Amino acid sequence: MASPLSCSIISPKFTHSFQNKAFFFTTRLHLSLTAFRCTTPASPIHATLPRIAAKNSASLELTKRPTAPSILLTHLESTVKQFQSLMAMIFIFIEIASPVPLYGLQDASISPAEAVLYSPETKTLPRTGELALRRAIPANTNMKTIQDSLEDISYLLRIPQRKPFGTMEGNVKKALKVATDEKASILANIPAELKEEGSVLYTSLIDGKGGLQKLLQYIKDKDPDKVSVCLASTLDTVAQLELLQAPGLSFLLPDQYLKYPRLTGRGIVEFTVEKVDGSTFSPEAAGEAKSTAKIQVVIDGYSTPLTAGNFAKLVVDGAYDGMKLTCANQAILVDSEVGKATGYNVPLEIKPSGQFEPLYRTTLSIQDGELPVLPLSVYGAVAMAHSDVSDENSSPSQFFFYLYDKRNSGLGGLSFDEGQFSVFGYTTIGRDILLQIKTGDIIRSAKLVEGQDRLVLPPQEN
Repeated sequence: MASPLSCSIISPKFTHSFQNKAFFFTTRLHLSLTAFRCTTPASPIHATLPRIAAKNSASLELTKRPTAPSILLTHLESTVKQFQSLMAMIFIFIEIASPVPLYGLQDASISPAEAVLYSPETKTLPRTGELALRRAIPANTNMKTIQDSLEDISYLLRIPQRKPFGTMEGNVKKALKVATDEKASILANIPAELKEEGSVLYTSLIDGKGGLQKLLQYIKDKDPDKVSVCLASTLDTVAQLELLQAPGLSFLLPDQYLKYPRLTGRGIVEFTVEKVDGSTFSPEAAGEAKSTAKIQVVIDGYSTPLTAGNFAKLVVDGAYDGMKLTCANQAILVDSEVGKATGYNVPLEIKPSGQFEPLYRTTLSIQDGELPVLPLSVYGAVAMAHSDVSDENSSPSQFFFYLYDKRNSGLGGLSFDEGQFSVFGYTTIGRDILLQIKTGDIIRSAKLVEGQDRLVLPPQEN
């Protein structure tokens, strides 16, 4: 079972080193006081359907009249502050009087949890499925350089009021230089049968309506709205070029997993969801309310070939057609008896950020700064539940849509179960439909609309 992070108590950021050292000696008392106010969040999702627990929330009721415990708490807090000041003065005297530094105390108040909270990695963690999927493509390094320069503009556009257009212009010029100087290298990585398509996309990247030259012009015009729209188009073209450069897996699967179905690239699964209680889904703008709705999920074999391959095969076999949806805490679960008849469990499969290949049967240590390429902390993430037998395996058939909510997340905006499940894709169309789904709604049909040619089945499955 995935172990949720318990209530995280972040120590104050002391600006003075002596206060840090004083804090080291008063930590335990300080933690005891803080526990009076601490709300312990429950794990947002547990492995399989029988193990799903509703989130328990606890809150402290404050009365108008001070109670004995509250008076005691105030007194203890005052005592702690006085004690910290006293200890700070003692440390000042000791350090002045003694040339020997007090080793080991400098970092005593910095916990692994704090390291994650203030880690630069959490600030750049993708917050949309599209961004996570784009970063997961194992493409040419020159294309990744272009991509990184353009993605930086996305962050710059969030700066309120006065935008740093000069910095944005520099980013686009850098991307343009790499694209023009390394044209041969970029196109060389595309297979011969896709060269023509690659050339068209390359031209569009440079001079298209949503290309780099047009983006540069909008930045010079200081028009943030047009910059935002053009940037999205440019990044989409970058992703298409990268996909042409990655026709298969960039690593070899371990021999023991060659008997499993695998997806050697990207696939798209389209779900038709239906309400059976007579209600309807909210219509889109100027649309008509209907009892059915479409949801599309992009599944990623580059990062999770076994998980995505097993899921794609189940979809092709019709395993999820007619299956009932169950709404749990921050998740929509789907199960099928078809997958349970396969006789095997897919190993837990997670690719850490910066690594060449996935890890198997191993969770990530978020406290130590390990982050997945496909994070769970994205609204509409799609992942396999855990096996009934062991958390080292994924369920052969039960998956869930994760309804990530930053308000219920942990350190750095990470889900409490980040790095614990095999995330293999994201909802890219119909995210607004997810919140409208209720327990009892069904999947009328699930189809693999793209990626059939990348689904590799072992000999006995052909």
